[in-house]
Amino acid sequence: MIWLALVSFLVVLVACGFIIRWMSEHAVEYGDGMPQRFHVGEVPRLGGAALLLGLLVSWLVGVWQNGNGDAASLRLGGWVVCWIVVLLPAALGGIAEDMTQRLAVRYRLALTGLAGALAIWLLGLNVTRLGLPWLDAGLAAVPWLGFAIVLLAITGLPHAFNIIDGYNGLAGMVALIICLALAHVCIQVGDRSLAALLVCTAAATGGFLVWNYPRGMLFAGDGGAYVWGVVIALASISLVQRNPDVSPWFPLLLLIYPVWETLFSIYRKLARGVSPGVADALHFHQLIYRRIVRGVFHDDEARRVLMRNNRTSPYLWGFTMLTVVPAVLFWNNTLVLMTFCGLFGALYVTAYLGIVRFKVPHWLRH
Repeated sequence: MIWLALVSFLVVLVACGFIIRWMSEHAVEYGDGMPQRFHVGEVPRLGGAALLLGLLVSWLVGVWQNGNGDAASLRLGGWVVCWIVVLLPAALGGIAEDMTQRLAVRYRLALTGLAGALAIWLLGLNVTRLGLPWLDAGLAAVPWLGFAIVLLAITGLPHAFNIIDGYNGLAGMVALIICLALAHVCIQVGDRSLAALLVCTAAATGGFLVWNYPRGMLFAGDGGAYVWGVVIALASISLVQRNPDVSPWFPLLLLIYPVWETLFSIYRKLARGVSPGVADALHFHQLIYRRIVRGVFHDDEARRVLMRNNRTSPYLWGFTMLTVVPAVLFWNNTLVLMTFCGLFGALYVTAYLGIVRFKVPHWLRH
């Protein structure tokens, strides 16, 4: 498993360096007027291509090892190829958008939806339990609801990661933390094959972060967000489906930050009569950037923006750890996990409203 992780890390590290050196001309496609733009200069948005390459190489090396004795007992057989087939439509669609800025949201949504449909067909993914007797009875009575949940999760999570991908190291570190948390529980229940895929994903993300944080020399783009979203969605559903000891609320609590950010964003846009597909600059991380991160007064605009950018992400890393720690500690306790989901929602709304009204909570100022 460590060997595969090292392969993944090195492939992404080298691929990112190649993109920065030889493919910087694609950065000019991202206009200065975009509301999500919080950097100065032209930065390539093709980190997702490097991430995809790292996963393909490391996962296929694992399949090759499985056919040559499988000394590590990871059991990375032909089903891993099915994971790759599921991942490719969404990842390639995101990379195409990063290169052209011309792939409409509805087409990208359709491609992630195709990934969800392929996951149901090729991998047999289904949600058969939600940890509450009355909900489980409903799923048993109407089996197609479980497939609908799978389709919604795999379609929506890539876009949730895309929403939080706003600052150097933000989405990448959140994805890395979640992958390691999922891998930890996989090992706890003896699912080493799933843990291996997640550790490779975390290692690939680490190779990308070398270039992305703190200097922001390369961005993940839509492609990177879709890679993280699809892989983590597949792993979360597979973990619960394959291991009855794991509560279905464990992955939900792990992912509550990007999921809640997405749901809240849809709500506030609809409340203002705006389409949820229209980009804006009112996400939680963007408000923290503008109203909390202070103390950077360099005359050089590029340096000032870069340092403010760098100081934003750690706030959200800490916010993520507020859910990751209890999720890892109570991964098999549905009631506790549900309670923490509710607490996070209340904390998020309280903090967001406080920042909007210029009443920044004391714990966020420090």
